[in-house]
Amino acid sequence: MTAVRSVLLGVGGGIAAFKAAALASQLVQRGVEVRAALTPGALQFIGARTFEGLTGKPAILTSTQVDVDGSVPHIVAPKADCFVIAPATAGLLARLAAGACSDAVCLAAVVCESRRVICPAMNDAMWRDTAVQRNVATLRDRGFEVLGPVEGHLAEGYDGAGRMVEPEQILAALLGDEPAD
Repeated sequence: MTAVRSVLLGVGGGIAAFKAAALASQLVQRGVEVRAALTPGALQFIGARTFEGLTGKPAILTSTQVDVDGSVPHIVAPKADCFVIAPATAGLLARLAAGACSDAVCLAAVVCESRRVICPAMNDAMWRDTAVQRNVATLRDRGFEVLGPVEGHLAEGYDGAGRMVEPEQILAALLGDEPAD
């Protein structure tokens, strides 16, 4: 496994977005350079400043963003060693599978030339849906790795398949470590 020195973290609009912040923190603590891209839906659950504070880098919020240095982050950032999308909601999976470039995360996924990992998160009915499963199969065919989802407590208040994997599991998959118990 190639050493991961830099990660682009795509954050989708689901309640599990808080886990993406924990992942960003853990990656930075391990010496990995992290930059976050957020969908408009993600901003309804977690703020860009959270990721900017954790990573020390401006969040990528739009597909037309230009950084202070004149670079276009959706083109530069996908040069990272790995692009992790967590949480990947049913809607985000559909946009990714269609190759849509409607937000910064989807646009970065289309231009990304490095390892791409998606971490689905949704309720169990959504996860079982035929269209969602077809979208996941399409993404696998296009080279995306899929981590999860797992069985566990869902935002709806019951246990089922659809819970996003824990940040420690993602960290282990990226860095080749054993997750802590």
